[in-house]
Amino acid sequence: MNDHKAVGGPAIMLFMDEQQEIPEDKTFRIGDLASEFGVSLRTLRFYEDKGLLHPRRAGNTRIYTRSDHKRLRLVLFGRKVGFTLRELKHLIDLYEPEGSNMRQMRAVLDKSTRQIARLEQQRTTLDESIAELREVVDYILGRMGITAQPAIS
Repeated sequence: MNDHKAVGGPAIMLFMDEQQEIPEDKTFRIGDLASEFGVSLRTLRFYEDKGLLHPRRAGNTRIYTRSDHKRLRLVLFGRKVGFTLRELKHLIDLYEPEGSNMRQMRAVLDKSTRQIARLEQQRTTLDESIAELREVVDYILGRMGITAQPAIS
């Protein structure tokens, strides 16, 4: 039997309600989120312009909710694994607070499966390129009479 609560690293925690420890009425200023997530203020404004975050305004101050906090976490994860902002907006917009979110889960499953295939192909291409470059380096070192390969970082 699968015990979904016992499974998972940081990525899985994104899809669980890990924000229970954040009070529902907790708010964040733009600098708070930028600092916590290691992004610039410009990045947060850009995500707002793209409809990924929805802060309310108090004068010129942006006030982010717990929901915005979670959305930002999801956006940054999605960007890390190569999703486009358009894909992320679509996936996030499928969320239904009171629903089963099966449509969202199916869409995330589909996008994730496709992205895994793309990333695996990129890895194959990178491995081939690295192998070819190592051959070039070995050949040149041999032609130069150098036996010990310099450290490559």
